[in-house]
Formats: sequence, structure tokens, C-alpha cells
Amino acid sequence: MESVPVRCPACGRDHAYLTPVYPCPCGTPIAPPVLRGGAVEPITHRTWSEDWVTVRCRTCGRHDQWPQPELCCPCGTVLRIPVRPATESAPGPVAGALPTHIPLPRTAAAPRPAFRPMTIRTGRDAVTAAAMYLRWLGYRDVVQPAERPASRIDLRAAGLIAQVDSTTRPTPLRDVECLWLNGLNASVTSVFFSLAGYAQDARARADGLRIPLFVMDLTGTPQPVNGPADELLSTGA
Repeated sequence: MESVPVRCPACGRDHAYLTPVYPCPCGTPIAPPVLRGGAVEPITHRTWSEDWVTVRCRTCGRHDQWPQPELCCPCGTVLRIPVRPATESAPGPVAGALPTHIPLPRTAAAPRPAFRPMTIRTGRDAVTAAAMYLRWLGYRDVVQPAERPASRIDLRAAGLIAQVDSTTRPTPLRDVECLWLNGLNASVTSVFFSLAGYAQDARARADGLRIPLFVMDLTGTPQPVNGPADELLSTGA
């Protein structure tokens, strides 16, 4: 995996971004050619066509569509990482590289296997990816309704409800508060997943209510964006 320095234009925080690695059908690990020194852009609006990049396998020459590299800053800003066009020459993938995954929590009572995400192409895929992640965390009987109920609760499990926002704008305050009220009425934990991040007031409210917030990129890998989410990742269900 290649580490690329990234600075968030919103808060000025520096990050070491690890380029994701994907398996080509020929078996070669490939990675989107991140453009070093390129300007990162905050994602304020999503379109499915702009969230994919073409990556060429240096071994077999195959061109495939993979999710545009993204990074979620702790300030709540989701950043789009620039890549070189597939037509430009670029160094091949690092030998022996493996697909990236969420690190195993250090404080877990027993080690969990690496989370294996699914690529998100539709809003329904986002809900399925969140369900897979909750099962990975240890929640039992995760149920995904065939149709979204009026309460907008997308997932239910023993002691938990979850909402998944797959829209192209940051999740607003009202959605976070509605989820909290639903969890309070059912006396269960509430968890939120979003593709486009969270409005600043929504994140601040979630911190006060102790609601775990996760942001998902198109690889289907949720990343914690607040303290309660970090705790849930560390302890599991």
C-alpha cells in the first residue's frame, strides 16, 4: 500500500492516506494511481458517475471501474483524492500488497477476522454493506426490511437500530435526532451510516447524544467519525 500525504482544506489537519488495493480478476493486486501533490476536494454533492475511476492492470492490461479514493477527516469533511487518468503511465502495484481493511481493535476481548466489504453501487448496496459491518461487529439477527418503513429505520438487530443515508448531501441534524428518538423509544442503541458525511450541527448533536456515526466510501468500508463510533469499533456488540 502507498501512503500519500493529504491535508484537509477545511480544518488544515494532515493525514497519511493509504491507497486502497483491489484484486484484478487475473489475480494481480491493483491500486488507483493517486496523484501526489494534487488538490483534494471536499465532497458536497455526489453523483454515481463521478464516484468511479478507471484503473488499468499492469499485468493483463484489463481496465476496470473502481471507487474513487476518498478520505473522511475527523472534522466531518469527506475528501475526494485525485488520481491520474488510466491512460497515463504509472508504476505498478506494490508486490505482495493485500486489500486494505479496518484494523482489528486492540481492546477487543477476542480478535475478529478482517472486515470484507462489498462495493456500493446503489442505495440498497449501502444498506447491505452496513448490515455486513454490524454483523462483523458482533450484532446478532441483523434484519434488513424488504421496503423502507415510515420510521426510516433501515436495519434492526438485537439491542440496536441503524439508519443508512445513501443520498448525495451531508446527513442533516433532523435525521440524527429522529434516529435518537426511535432508539430511545425502543430502549436500544442507535447507529448512523452516511455516504456523504454529516452536517456540522448533526455531528455535534450526535456527540452529545452518544450516537455512533460512520461514513462509508464506495468500497463499502465504514469509518468512524466520532468518539462513540470509535468505542463501538473497539468493543463490538
